[in-house]
Amino acid sequence: MKKGTVYLVGAGPGDPGLITVKGLACIQKADVIVYDRLASPKLLSHAAPGAELVYVGKSPAGHAMTQEEINQLLVERALKGQVVVRLKGGDPFVFGRGGEEAEALAEAGVPFEVVPGITSVVAVPAYAGIPVTHRNCTSTLAVITGNEDPSKESSRINWEKLATGADTLVFLMGMANLESIVKQLTSHGRDPQTPVAVICWGTRPEQKTVVGTLANIVSRTMEAGVTNPAVIIVGEVVTLREKLSWYEKKPLFGKRVLVTRSREQASQLSRAIEALGGEAVEFPTIQIVEPESYEPMDAAIARLDSYRWIIFTSVNGVRFFFARLLQQRKDVRDLKGANLCAIGPKTKEALERYALKVTYVPDEYRAEQIIAGLKGQIKPGDRILLPRADIARKVLTELLSGLGAVVDEVVAYRTIPAGEDTQPVRQMLAEGKIHIITFTSSSTVRNFVELLKEHKLPRLLQGVTVACIGPVTAQTARELGLPVHVQARRYTIEGLLEVVIEAAQGGESR
Repeated sequence: MKKGTVYLVGAGPGDPGLITVKGLACIQKADVIVYDRLASPKLLSHAAPGAELVYVGKSPAGHAMTQEEINQLLVERALKGQVVVRLKGGDPFVFGRGGEEAEALAEAGVPFEVVPGITSVVAVPAYAGIPVTHRNCTSTLAVITGNEDPSKESSRINWEKLATGADTLVFLMGMANLESIVKQLTSHGRDPQTPVAVICWGTRPEQKTVVGTLANIVSRTMEAGVTNPAVIIVGEVVTLREKLSWYEKKPLFGKRVLVTRSREQASQLSRAIEALGGEAVEFPTIQIVEPESYEPMDAAIARLDSYRWIIFTSVNGVRFFFARLLQQRKDVRDLKGANLCAIGPKTKEALERYALKVTYVPDEYRAEQIIAGLKGQIKPGDRILLPRADIARKVLTELLSGLGAVVDEVVAYRTIPAGEDTQPVRQMLAEGKIHIITFTSSSTVRNFVELLKEHKLPRLLQGVTVACIGPVTAQTARELGLPVHVQARRYTIEGLLEVVIEAAQGGESR
């Protein structure tokens, strides 16, 4: 049997956006991913369907596997011919025990490759506004483990030379030994007034930075409740943080935002949240799927030349309608006699991608406002096509019919509940780790309530800000017993983000 290959991949320091291009490609092709506690769980979402995920994380409280067991696991899976990714926080060869794993693979004759990662040595201080080198105050940098192998008879760290031998010192895995590190440095000549920063969960939204001096950093970290994992930086470069801090100033820094959109559509909102410094937790409550029968839509497509208006109420409506249009061996030229109405700028953009001219986009996206704009343009007897979701409100159809129009409302797509495991989100809500929940449609609200109604939902939502994209979604939320704290003034994803930022900064738009 052909041997597989093991890729020792550095996952970076925590922010999933810091994975390398090559590292991501390895994750996507792996049969087995053996991952650590400090590798971002979001990276696992890029794994191929059916890939096996094996957790081998270590923490001060205990280990899921010993290092010897991890080495054996890598060898065994590779000998079975599998492509194995060993996903490690930071860089595999910087205090990551990647060297030991590579040795075990080499001794077993297993092919392996090392994919370096962005190390927390430089990335975590950078996210706290601290450059580890700066020509005005430091020319030397030392990286030290704060947690040496306990089986060693004596320390290999030469504290006498280290204390004053490098301008900047970076300690990894040193929180449990912080007091000892401080004593060693000061007793070997480092000035007690030397600036120090301790950064916990660096590059993540929960990043916490404590700044002090060697004389007071132990007490300050205890007061702040700083825990592992943390990076300790000693040196004058720490003073630059006051001027260079950037990540912690982002408007959603420190906030976890629950995204309830369908998995296909969640990425746009999630990327925007993370660009603003927040953490997007995707919890799809709906799936967008094909209609049970295409017969009504096919009939409408067959008589496209009879419609004076076609009204698209969503991007999904555009996507499914045109997919079916092309399947029926027709194209955009068959719409030449119809005026197009798009509800919302994103729907307009979706139509324009087909090189179509949109006749009307209402300023507001409620049925009443749509009718107000179309009133003078629709005559009795005009045929109107309305391709939309199976559960869409009937208000628009009724108002159009009231103008004397003949309305063909056809199901372009269905919205069904997503079969998500609720346990992780329930736990995060119960522990107060979700700060904001976003709802982008009435169906996301209904299915969210349906998924969690058996789990004391009012208690889970205590202290959580509920944000809705518009009045219809907000009304549905209130009818189902959810508090609505913020509602977008512009009924778009951008408008929703505006009020989410206001809520995060303390200015709720109720």
